[in-house]
Order: sequence, then structure tokens, then C-alpha cells
Amino acid sequence: MAGAQVQVNSPNVRYEKEAILAQYQYQSTEVTRKGEEVTVTPIETQFELRTDRKVPKLGIMLVGLGGNNGTTVAAGIIANREGICWRTRRGVQQPNYFGSILQASCLRLGFTADNDEVTVPLNRVVPMVHPNDVVLGGWDISKTNLAEAMERSGVLEYDLQRQMKPYLEKIVPLPSIYQTDFIAANQKDRADNVLKGTKQEQLDKIRQDIRNFKAENGVDKVVVLWTATTERFASIEEGLNDTADNLLASIAANEAEISPSTIFAVACALEKTSYINGSPQNTFVPGAVELAQREKTFIGGDDFKSGQTKMKSVLVEFLVGAGIKPECIASYNHLGNNDGKNLQSPAQFRSKEITKSNVVDDMVASNQVLYKEGEHPDHCIVIKYMPFVGDSKRAMDEYTSSIFMGGSNTLVIHNTCEDSLLAAPLILDLCLLCELMERVEYKKKGEADFQRFHSVCTMLSYMTKAPIVPEGTPLVNALFRQKSCVENFLRALVGLSPENNMMLEYKTQDC
Repeated sequence: MAGAQVQVNSPNVRYEKEAILAQYQYQSTEVTRKGEEVTVTPIETQFELRTDRKVPKLGIMLVGLGGNNGTTVAAGIIANREGICWRTRRGVQQPNYFGSILQASCLRLGFTADNDEVTVPLNRVVPMVHPNDVVLGGWDISKTNLAEAMERSGVLEYDLQRQMKPYLEKIVPLPSIYQTDFIAANQKDRADNVLKGTKQEQLDKIRQDIRNFKAENGVDKVVVLWTATTERFASIEEGLNDTADNLLASIAANEAEISPSTIFAVACALEKTSYINGSPQNTFVPGAVELAQREKTFIGGDDFKSGQTKMKSVLVEFLVGAGIKPECIASYNHLGNNDGKNLQSPAQFRSKEITKSNVVDDMVASNQVLYKEGEHPDHCIVIKYMPFVGDSKRAMDEYTSSIFMGGSNTLVIHNTCEDSLLAAPLILDLCLLCELMERVEYKKKGEADFQRFHSVCTMLSYMTKAPIVPEGTPLVNALFRQKSCVENFLRALVGLSPENNMMLEYKTQDC
């Protein structure tokens, strides 16, 4: 379990029984540009941030519960909660939450008088739900219980699977929505646990499932996350899904172009439940975003950023930041899990290709010295299904860059991504960070009432390839900027300034 919460001794923070109240001076800039002339005006905005200290009993419902990711999340929670160890050829393994930034990444608070650096896990800054306390459930188009589904996935070591079986064989997914036009035809043999009826009837059933899950498990709130197979992109059409009312009317009219993932998003909004999309399809059509805002629920996505793409967002940020110009990025993947099987269909692959391609866009746009207007690196992505490698995805990338005086530099990286073991902690981080955001409110100086942040939860961007942002908001894909956002937001909740790494106190004459 997490250690004691950090206590900040400052006039800017007040710890009350119900909440943590922090005064925060947010500093930003307003920039105008006329040709080569750039004018920057510093802006200060006074915020008061309120964080509810009561940690709820949380339920997480996964769409695709019986897949590789779902069974790995379930086994990971149980193994950590019960302290289950297992033997491999490398010896006895202990359960952990490695790969979770909330559980296994640390925030630097500063130095002691003896110059010892002090860091704490992120989950110790403000009260957060611990993954061991989560109640897990969800839906799947396969009715296989989670013990058999775990064996089918082949992600975990046999000795751990053996010990997990008594816990997981009792968990059977709820029937899910199966629409053949949105996922690959090769998924048909798994679809023995599907919801019947019209789209409206399916929507009503999903809503009832959420209510039943809350009541049967005594949870205070639920977060729903899509970790099912990738859908093709849905068409955005005027009168169909462009507004909340049109989307609801289209579901009632059983319109074919409303995807299963969007139906889940609508169900969650109507049940005042946060919803996160972990696959690359465009679940959040304009009508779904408007509905979430209207119902004041959080949404986040798209597509887990776990292996190859996370590395790409780090490497391109480094190269561009170093004044080196990436000219050509070639990415090849082969994997043997069900995600790879589904992605052999061109429409579903196109959804994935878009999220993996766009991950470098903001980094390229950040440097007008390297890239003139309209310039962009050549960027090619290939994914092939190779059943033998299972969940152990192979990713091979070649980055060719222009360097000083017409030279070139090529980096070639081979990355073995154990897909679900990287994705599972991201799923937990997404849900737990989203739950925390539900307990945070703000008001600006002069405002009387606290309010929640925007429904599009950009705080989740670190864990996603193609983070959705509110209209008119800059898109950030650079990994270190995304991580810094999370860390500095947690600091703000307890009245601490952002980490600037200047360390002027150690550079001045009187240090």
C-alpha cells in the first residue's frame, strides 16, 4: 500500500477534514507574432484548487475484459493484493506495479540540509485509490471465464497462472456489443457472448450493467475503459453524430454507422461515469464529446502508448530538441496476439496507423529552424500478424536524421514489447488518475463557486498515443512534457510551484 501522505508546510495550502485547499499562482504567457517580430507578455492567474480527501471504493469496468490486457490487469491486481509469488527459471518473482507512474514513479520534492535528494511516489502527494482496492468487472464478446482467457492469452508464467485460476475462474464477462462492420471478420469465432436487440436496447443494457455492478459490489463510483479490439474509424456526418442530440436520435433510430465503442461512451455519459478509450478508433465523435460535457463526465483517449510509440515520442523529442532533424522514420511491427490478428484487416489497421503516425506532429511543429511550413518527416508504419510470437511484440525502427553540414545520422532500434505487461499498468494509471480528477475542483480569483475541469481529460495524455484535447487546445505528444504536466499538477494541488530544475540556490555566490 502507499505510504503516508506528504504534508506541505505553507500558507498556500490548508488541510481540512474533507479537502485539501491550495492557493496556486499559475504563470503563463501570451504571445503575438508579426513576421519575425515576437512579443511575449507574462500572465498570472490566481487559482484555488480543492481536492476531496475521501478516497472512494472504486470499480473499474473493462470493455474487452477477457482479452490479453483485461486478464493481465485482473491477475496483476490479485497477485499484488494477495502477495502471490511464483517461480520461473530465473527464480522466485514478486508481484509489483512496475510501469505505473502513480505506483512506481517518483516526484522530486527537494533536498535536505545535508543535500540528500528527497523523492516520493506520485501516489503520496494527494490521496489516491490504490490498485489493490479496485473491484474489477466488465464486458467481452467471448463468454470464456478469466482463468481460461488468461491461459488462452499466454501472457503470464505458468506457475502464476496456476495460482490465479481459483480467483479468476469465478469471473465471467458480461455480454458485449458485436458489430461485424466495425471489427475484423476474423473475430467471429470469439463472438459467443453478444448483446442482442437494437442499438437503443444495447445502450439501455450497458447502462443497467453499470448500475448493477455498482449496487452488487458496493462501489462508490465506476470508471469504464475500452481495451477491446480496434474498430475502424466511424464516419462523421451532419445529422448523424455531429451533436449530442443527433447522436442520441441516431442510436434510437438504430443507425448502422454508430460504433459499439461510441455506444459505450454514450451509456457512460448518461450514467455520470467517466469513460476512457484505449484503442485507436474515433470513439469520441463530436456528439459524444458534447454529451460528456453536457453530463459533466470525463472522457479520455485514444490508444495506449506503451512500447514502440512511447519510445518514438521520447526519441523524436530528444532529436528535435537537440537541433537534429529527423527526415525518415520507418516502423515495423510483428505480433501474435488477438490485437495483431484484428489489425490484419485494412480498415482496422488504418485506425492504428493514424495514431502511430501523428505522435511526432507537435514535436516537428515546435522547431521552425529544422522544419519549414508544411515540412514533415517521411513516416511509414507496417504491422504484421505472426501468431508464434504471441503477446511479445517485436518492433523495429529506423530513424534517419540530417545533422551538421549535410551529414546524416541513422539510429536503428529493436524493441521487444511484452504488450499486455506494458499496457496493464497504463490501464490502472488511466483509471486512477481519472478518478482523482473527479475529486478536484477549481475556481479563479473573484469566482464564487468551485467547478470541475473540462470533460476532455488531457491529464491522461501521458498514457495515450493520440490524446484527445478540447477544441482549440494545443496537442502535446512529447512524453516528457506530458509527464511534467502530471507531476506539476499534483504539486499544484498542495500549493507547490512547478519543478523548474534551475536550482539557483546552488548556483549563487552565497550557496
